[in-house]
Amino acid sequence: MDTTPVIIGVGEASERLEDEDYAGLSPVDLAGRAAAAALADAGADMAAHIDVIAAVRQFETSGPKVVAPFGRSDNFPRAVGRRIGADPARAVLEPVGGQGPQHLLNEFADGIAKGEVKLALLTGAEAISTQRRLISRGESRDWSEATGGQLEDRGFGDSLAGSVLPRHGVRTPMAFYALFENARRARLGLDRAAYRQAMGALFAPFTAVAAANPHAMARATWSTSDLAEVTAANRLTCDPFPRRVVSRDQTNQGAAVLITSAGLARQLGVPEHRYVYLLGGADVRERPPLERQDLSASPAAVLAVHQALAAAATNLDEISLIDFYSCFPIAVFNVRDGLGLKADDPRPLTLTGGLPFFGGAGNNYSMHAIAALVRRLRQSPGAKGLIGANGGFLSKYSVGVYGTAPRPWPGLANAGLQSQVDGWQTPPTAPGDGAGVVETYTVDHTGAEPFGVVVGRLEGSGARFVARTDPADPALARRMAEDEPLGARVEMRLNAEDRAILTAFTPRSAP
Repeated sequence: MDTTPVIIGVGEASERLEDEDYAGLSPVDLAGRAAAAALADAGADMAAHIDVIAAVRQFETSGPKVVAPFGRSDNFPRAVGRRIGADPARAVLEPVGGQGPQHLLNEFADGIAKGEVKLALLTGAEAISTQRRLISRGESRDWSEATGGQLEDRGFGDSLAGSVLPRHGVRTPMAFYALFENARRARLGLDRAAYRQAMGALFAPFTAVAAANPHAMARATWSTSDLAEVTAANRLTCDPFPRRVVSRDQTNQGAAVLITSAGLARQLGVPEHRYVYLLGGADVRERPPLERQDLSASPAAVLAVHQALAAAATNLDEISLIDFYSCFPIAVFNVRDGLGLKADDPRPLTLTGGLPFFGGAGNNYSMHAIAALVRRLRQSPGAKGLIGANGGFLSKYSVGVYGTAPRPWPGLANAGLQSQVDGWQTPPTAPGDGAGVVETYTVDHTGAEPFGVVVGRLEGSGARFVARTDPADPALARRMAEDEPLGARVEMRLNAEDRAILTAFTPRSAP
């Protein structure tokens, strides 16, 4: 039998609060609808042939202390299977991370090529928007399900942040990505206004794609200035981010993908003009943030793209359809810069509308991107597409190259790629005590008072340090918000909790 892995069905489900038929579906119900849509898309009765259902972990189950307010299924993959009449031999729950959908596709394509898997359903869903509405209204639902059965729960994944940054107040994805974004601003030598314009110019075309997508959560079209200018409706969150350029987590979305072998697809009667092939893939893990030589980039992600392209025996010029994970601008800038794509390249960098506009469906966003790519490729036989899926804090990257022309599966060569990344030299680090120069920073405006965090290099040793403003005194954070922190000289002291507290801030341009 031909064991070449092939995607034969994709499906999506969504609902917006303002929809006339809005029903407040649970995550499992949304995933079940998406799975049913994927089966219908394949055009054959094949639920009984599914031997693996692998699900992407929901946000509300993404940590050991997280409580799902309305309960949850004890076996998400099998709960979805029950809705479509599937009882697979194997159920899998993937760890946390936006790379999950593409990682699962790479993994199970490899398993199909090796004869270890027959037909896999990959799925995931979020109902965060419904959850927040119900809580705000004091309403409740019972989304708990006791399904039981075998489950390969892969856990939550390792800590990606380290301990130093969280100890200094950098705990949210927005704060981490703000540090990376401002490091890139420093590298490019741009002031705040120019950099906001660059972020707006990157994402303005995404809004037009989202406006035409029936599954998008936000369907307004915004100009560069609409996205870049800080206003009451587009408030500053963590410098440099206005609200509109960060991932939108208020979503009700589910997606699913069916992948099998070309041989079984023919036996099941799936028309060959519906096949889409995964031509090559790669998965990599970046160094923890403070161990990166350059906080403005994740070269591991770029290497993963190059490896996937090489495995697919193609090059970037042959790729006409692209979706780069877009939780924050830096996630797109990073691969665009690293691959040498120009800002005026005519190829759109999203197929859905991106996480700020289509919706950041938890860890499952890229399942929607894959579904969109499959549909587009079927409309353009001979075309090739690329998915870049990001997880953590530019921490994990999974890549897939797709096409409609059959090609033997090349396998995965992730071990060599990972070994290369693991061998990179790391900068020295030290506690923030004394004086240093700022590499990057953010000022967090999401609380009652702003607070600032800097990452820099100590005078004398050149070791990297982290420091923050005094929580009891926001005056220095306000100064950082008004002056230019990049390249500034700072002084700091260690407190009893081993946190470095900024005591002086002198901008580079000061006399």
